[in-house]
Amino acid sequence: MTDPAQMSAEIATRKHMQRVSELLGEFAILLIQRAAVHDLSKLTPMEICPLSDMQRLIDAEGQAPYGSDEYKRRTALLGPMLENHYADNSHHPEHYGNGVNGMDLLDLVEMFLDWKAASERGEESAMNLSHSVVRFKIEPQLGDIFVNTAKTLGFRYA
Repeated sequence: MTDPAQMSAEIATRKHMQRVSELLGEFAILLIQRAAVHDLSKLTPMEICPLSDMQRLIDAEGQAPYGSDEYKRRTALLGPMLENHYADNSHHPEHYGNGVNGMDLLDLVEMFLDWKAASERGEESAMNLSHSVVRFKIEPQLGDIFVNTAKTLGFRYA
């Protein structure tokens, strides 16, 4: 390559590619750090005791489908535990006064993958994205991004 403009363009492009790679790596490190501390508050006495009671209920009666009246009743039983959990964990919309609109991309990614993991605990096995979109007043554009991401990752969703 002897064209100086082409050489300059290639150098600039390679610098850009390297910088994007660095930024993606930094973002990935932040996600890995979040993964290491995800929901640690659930292991504190304030949270583990009510969660143990809920587990006994689940063991006796089975899982409640996400969004059902029984799910809402059980969630209400956790009351103060959930308030503590939401206050300590920014990947929950309830952490912010303005819900999902208060989140950053790191929160959104963790929330989305938390929803996926939660869907695997019950009998449904599919992420109930449509219910979550309504529940958390998620704008259609972000709802579409969640659906697109579920498709890309091969996650079942409703």
